[in-house]
Amino acid sequence: MRDPRIYIIAGEASGDLHGSNLMKALQAEASGRIDFRFWGGDKMAEIAGSPVKHIRDLAFMGFIEVVANLRTILRNIDLCKKDIQEFKPDVLVLIDYPGFNLRIAEWAKQSGIRVAYYISPQVWAWKESRVHKIKRSVDHMYVILPFESAFYQKHGFEVEYVGHPLMDAIAEYRSNSVGNSEIRRDLGLGNEKVIAVLPGSRKQEISVKLPIMLEALKEFSDHTILVAGAPSLDPSFYTAYLNNNINVIFGRTYDILAISEAAVVTSGTATLETALIGTPEVVCYKGSSISYRIAKRLIKIRFISLVNLILDREAVKELIQHECNPRNIRDEVGKLLGETSERKKMISDFDELRRLLGEGGASLKVARSLLKTIQG
Repeated sequence: MRDPRIYIIAGEASGDLHGSNLMKALQAEASGRIDFRFWGGDKMAEIAGSPVKHIRDLAFMGFIEVVANLRTILRNIDLCKKDIQEFKPDVLVLIDYPGFNLRIAEWAKQSGIRVAYYISPQVWAWKESRVHKIKRSVDHMYVILPFESAFYQKHGFEVEYVGHPLMDAIAEYRSNSVGNSEIRRDLGLGNEKVIAVLPGSRKQEISVKLPIMLEALKEFSDHTILVAGAPSLDPSFYTAYLNNNINVIFGRTYDILAISEAAVVTSGTATLETALIGTPEVVCYKGSSISYRIAKRLIKIRFISLVNLILDREAVKELIQHECNPRNIRDEVGKLLGETSERKKMISDFDELRRLLGEGGASLKVARSLLKTIQG
């Protein structure tokens, strides 16, 4: 009997993280070897070798950027279909990345391939009509946000809530962490105060937001600014942004957050990671004017950060588009430094967030379900 074959597609840094943890859980639960083939990043590559395509070649952000790269995206879709056919997986596992993965799901289902989707597309935020495509194309959906089960139930689609995989990632980090004093020493820091900057993982979003973020933080000259570098980008990309109190650190995002007094964070998964680490944050988003106007018409949610969406209130300040400017960022960061009431309230909200997300174990739950499906 041949080893189980699992094909996984992740198109972004967060998907690479969750995909790698799922791979680890599958290996731990399987009685024998698992044959993986995947699209992903460095974390998944550490487990299963080189990806078919690396996330650095897949991340296109915003409506304009997608249209500009449409030919490349369509070529990637064709390549993916052929590769899946040749691999003949027992199950295809899609991780978020909806623009690409929903197309693959529809094709795979029609081709008789079992489709599992881990981390639902945010159809509750926009393009709710995509629910019908998901119902047609996906055999099993694993959701990670507390309110997603009720959303899908409203549309007559049974899904499985597994909890948020970041709970596992943060727990693993804490269990292996060496302590803040050792982190500081390892990063060449003394007792100076630190502000973290998480400007995103794609060149286009970093180029827009990082200069604004750093301009805002000039006033905090008594703090060292640590920028979390995107693993998919060359260090030389950041050279133009460096000076005496600004450093770019790669592969140490959780360490940076752990020793920081506050953080300025691009909207996305990083907002939730920052909150779960416990670092008070300001959330920023700024895109092209055309992309923003299109998104504003389509998106139906009150908030853009996962922290606020899960808590259903503004626990962290969101500075969107024209509000994302140096003055506003500076003012909001200032409220989070020292023993302020705003800082204490945000930390208390983060405690509630952890309680809502539960104990974790998402990767293990999904791994067990997938293996049961394959063996069945």
